[in-house]
Amino acid sequence: MRQYHDLLKHILEKGTRHEDRTGVGTISAFGYQTRFDLREGFPIVTTKRVPFRWVAEELFWFLSGSTDEADLRARGVDIWQEWATEEETSRFDRSEGDLGPVYGYLWRSFGGDYPKTNGIDQIARLIKEIETNPNSRRLIVTGWNPETCDEVALPPCHTLFQFKVQESDRSGRGRPRSAKTLHCQLYQRSADAFLGVPFNISSYALLTHLVAHVCGLEVGDFIHTFGDLHIYSNHLDQVNELLSREPLDLPKLHFAKADSLTGLDGLLNFKFENLKLDNYQSYGKIAAPVAV
Repeated sequence: MRQYHDLLKHILEKGTRHEDRTGVGTISAFGYQTRFDLREGFPIVTTKRVPFRWVAEELFWFLSGSTDEADLRARGVDIWQEWATEEETSRFDRSEGDLGPVYGYLWRSFGGDYPKTNGIDQIARLIKEIETNPNSRRLIVTGWNPETCDEVALPPCHTLFQFKVQESDRSGRGRPRSAKTLHCQLYQRSADAFLGVPFNISSYALLTHLVAHVCGLEVGDFIHTFGDLHIYSNHLDQVNELLSREPLDLPKLHFAKADSLTGLDGLLNFKFENLKLDNYQSYGKIAAPVAV
């Protein structure tokens, strides 16, 4: 994960001081892109511990369409609780835990009359298009709705992702050279480089693996494109500690008992038990405060 170290160094070298919504202040750089070849290993930060189960459970929660923070906490993950308090949700006349039209709703019912699920199921549309029209340049899921972005405490930071299916340029694991490959590019409007970005990288790498699996494709590249990429001013010591560590080899992701998980139903029925991250070794956790 030297790409992640390079990203942090870019912010420190090229970024400027910037005031922000939280009042904490950041060092911010605008416009950056990094790329991960998913065939070379699963991209998860090794110079601090990243809880892979939390990454997976949050993604499954998004895919389920839920925007109830209690559903995520029931999975043992509490990373959304700061935005689910009564103080935060009452600002929008919603009950505690009701996050409003955030990722799950936008992915599964875009344009609907929240909380009614009467919008467009973008995930269903994506899988159908990959299966029936893989040459499409419209394999896009958007998480940004200007009509509702100001009606939630934290509007989506990772705002749009696009897939591309192309002929494989390599053979491997018994697959013929003609096997098709799935690439994914994410545009992220706002990125907390120390706390958020490690989750985002692994989450979209996992999503690419899942979609490729249920559609019978090989994984290719994950391209991560940033708008406002920043380090919070109270994360600088943690960043320097991480950069003092030498990245370790990447693990490999395998699926367990997942042969029957195909198509949209397969994607929505994946569970953590179906995932096996082999040989993930890392340095210890580095704690840092969340800016709300």
